Amino acid sequence: MSAHDHAGPDASHLHCCCGGERGDPGGVSRRAFLQATGVAFTAAALAGCAYEAVRSAVPLEDAAPPRKPLIVKPVFAYATYKPRPKTSWRSWGGIQTQADADAEVQRIQAELAQLQAQADFPVQFLPVAPVRNPNEFKAVADLDQADALIVYAAGGPQSTFDAVVATGKHVIFFVRHRSGPVYLWYEIISPRYLRQHTDTLSVKGVDFTDVVVDSQDDIAWRLRSLSGLKNTLGSSIVCIGGPGGWSTPAAPDLTKAKWKMDLQTVTYKELGELIKQARADEAALKRARDRAAAYLADPAVSLETKPEYIERCFMLDDIFRGLMAKAGTKAITVHNCMGTIMGVSDTTACMTLSTLNDAGYLAFCESDFVVIPAGVLMANITNQPVFLNDPTYPHHGITTLAHCTAPRRMDGKNLEPVRLVTHFESDFGAAPKVEMHKGQVITNVLPDFKAERWVGLKAKIIDAPFLPICRSQIDIAYGVDDDLVAERMPGFHWMTVYGDWRREIGYALKKIPITWEDLG
Repeated sequence: MSAHDHAGPDASHLHCCCGGERGDPGGVSRRAFLQATGVAFTAAALAGCAYEAVRSAVPLEDAAPPRKPLIVKPVFAYATYKPRPKTSWRSWGGIQTQADADAEVQRIQAELAQLQAQADFPVQFLPVAPVRNPNEFKAVADLDQADALIVYAAGGPQSTFDAVVATGKHVIFFVRHRSGPVYLWYEIISPRYLRQHTDTLSVKGVDFTDVVVDSQDDIAWRLRSLSGLKNTLGSSIVCIGGPGGWSTPAAPDLTKAKWKMDLQTVTYKELGELIKQARADEAALKRARDRAAAYLADPAVSLETKPEYIERCFMLDDIFRGLMAKAGTKAITVHNCMGTIMGVSDTTACMTLSTLNDAGYLAFCESDFVVIPAGVLMANITNQPVFLNDPTYPHHGITTLAHCTAPRRMDGKNLEPVRLVTHFESDFGAAPKVEMHKGQVITNVLPDFKAERWVGLKAKIIDAPFLPICRSQIDIAYGVDDDLVAERMPGFHWMTVYGDWRREIGYALKKIPITWEDLG
């Protein structure tokens, strides 16, 4: 098959590792959303970046910087009652007195301490704020610190909820049935508040998925979703060769508008100069050789290409780490993978992106901003690498996903076996053929070209073949009708992650908003 046979609508563009456009896109916006992200660098931080500055910025530790914690403010909404003769003087619920309320605050704090200790995502809980009305809520001192609010809706007026939602922060309502004293709003949060005495959702900023009954696990997965969202919105990404989009020139602008991402360009001229100076640096050469030797010493690694390609990939790995450190980010993408970078680096970027992902960075080929926001969000939710891939046509309950780069540490912990071969289309450089294991449940996200609708598809890996296509490849089986998958799959590239994360992804997307269509 020729390169043109599997191209996008313009057959002059190689499909697999070049995004949708040739050359370095011009006029790229470098707006930095510094207040939102807390990243301390200027918009021109990478312009003309000197090798010495990049080298000195390379982190000594192997792991990428950690995710920022989600700051959560718990709000306990309640009321107390006094008996009155011959009339109804109390509402439903087990919180009737101030002593009841004080005990409930202690119960909430203990539950949240346990949740924080067990969380697989970074979260910090502020002290519980007991409030009886909107004025008491507005007087809470540390509201501005919070990214999200959990309202423990034991009682009190719905005007308190109005004040909470008016902050514009993410809100989760928690009500008790059996986990403690039953709450009043377990009865009426739907008809009185969410539906406002109508038959349809009638408030803005929250919906039915924002209500949790009893379950701490149901609080946790929502907070995990919001943690991923916080670490994605307003984040920065280094774009080698500039940002692009597979057959979608508007993709970078859509990413900046929807996700508030700061896309920092490093031109190939600038990268070439950095590589030239690194090759003249004996310490950099030795580090690349040593890292390559250590990687190849792993018995789960099979070398089937030239070792010098591996050494050059590790030199590129160091340069990319330095550029990300200078930009205050842990995300990077490479444009024009199938051509330009090969001549500049004398290898391919495939393996470099794999090793960066294994270290916890977010590293993507193709600079395809149709799909990159999905990868950033999924990685930030799961704390696992993701696999950007080319899908094929669904048939007989299976389809093949493939690309010439994939992480080995797909579960975020353990390294899969790998064969180091050449990049398929060029038969050059170093590309990982990662042996993803059979039986693994995966989540596939299929973003559309317009950044309006993402599709989710749960599947299972049934084979890791070695067809004459992109090197890392898996056959996956799903439980829905082939025609439905074929009809509803939008865009081109997919993002794949180990595990079932559909509810977290869908919960985050409604905040953007992007429609989430879960095929099952």
